[in-house]
Amino acid sequence: MASQRFSRLKIAQTVVALLLLNAFSLASEKVIYTFAGDSDGEYADTELVRDASGNLYGTTVQGGIGAGTVFQITPSGVHTVLYQFTGGTDGGEPYKGVTLDAQGNLYGTAVIGGLYSGACADTSCGVIYKLTNSGGVWTQSVVYSFRGLSDGYGPGSPVVFDRQGNMYGVAPTGGAGGAGVIFQLTPDGQGGWKFHIVHSFTGGNDGNGGSAGRLLVDSSGSIFGVATAGGKYGAGTAFEVSPTSEGWKFTLLYAFKGSPDAGFPYSGLILGPNGGLYGTTYYDGANDLGSVFELANVNGIWRERTLYNFKGGSDGASPISTLIADKAGNLYGTTSEGGSEPCSCGTIFKMSRSGSGTWTETVMYSFANSPDGAFAYNGLVGDGAGNFWGTTVAGGDSDGDGAVYQFTP
Repeated sequence: MASQRFSRLKIAQTVVALLLLNAFSLASEKVIYTFAGDSDGEYADTELVRDASGNLYGTTVQGGIGAGTVFQITPSGVHTVLYQFTGGTDGGEPYKGVTLDAQGNLYGTAVIGGLYSGACADTSCGVIYKLTNSGGVWTQSVVYSFRGLSDGYGPGSPVVFDRQGNMYGVAPTGGAGGAGVIFQLTPDGQGGWKFHIVHSFTGGNDGNGGSAGRLLVDSSGSIFGVATAGGKYGAGTAFEVSPTSEGWKFTLLYAFKGSPDAGFPYSGLILGPNGGLYGTTYYDGANDLGSVFELANVNGIWRERTLYNFKGGSDGASPISTLIADKAGNLYGTTSEGGSEPCSCGTIFKMSRSGSGTWTETVMYSFANSPDGAFAYNGLVGDGAGNFWGTTVAGGDSDGDGAVYQFTP
């Protein structure tokens, strides 16, 4: 009898394993473009954005004529360099991608270059740039050159627009407090922009330097974001900045405590279907390998809950990515490390919520370096029909200089 029970148990375990394997195998990843590391670009540390025609847009930090590129990839996988940075007054080293406006123009930031050196004499202080599309011809112009003074310098995250067409972003260094600024640019009515400081980080309880993630602007014009470091416990903060009749009001939502709590969020925040805010942290959590967290507003007080702690094995480790939600409320993201051995090149993961409010993490795909890419530093963009696209900074089927991939759960 004992042997029969053991046999039935082994059969049940095998069936469950096969069901899990079959569910995993339904997910597919395919590379639609591999960077050669030359004029086409190199080190695609970029989010992607997608236009109504299905074209994808992003940036490479290096390559082109030396200081990075802005690129387009069509649905059929045709790659076109829209602009090559010189590292001079036009800017250079564009991290984290671009933003589409309502007219189909692209905006982004570049860490170096521009008109001014200021506190950043070796490289110049960085720029905000625009690529204007006129009949398929793209022209680059500089919207703003940072001076390295109270305006900050070295912007390395995407900009975002509100409903009125105002632009927001973060410069992670400099500013009145020396710990970076949140900025706003408003149209001046003559085709130009006026620069304003929304908040200067002090490096204290409010946080230090913002993060590499895109800010979140809600329908009321309030701005939500995270600071990777600083705060009461030194492990970063989550904040809201709201417009008032007297100017901008900064509100601290949460100070991350560090392990076993979440800590050091590199990503942006997203608004979940239940009104909560969701994000990832690179460090800390129960295993000091990063986490997925939720911020929920309970009677006017924001409370944080760690939904998953990465273990560093097949489940992945150290997420940098901003999450994305599907129509069912599941969350998808990437990890920059962990996954299948021997590569440990990162994963695509899913967070699904049960009726009781608990969350489960599932690895949907593990990167293997070649030919599928390695080290997914950024999150996914979706088409609303269940397909997603993303980038890796290395790997691919050529010289290992990064890839653009399509993922279907």
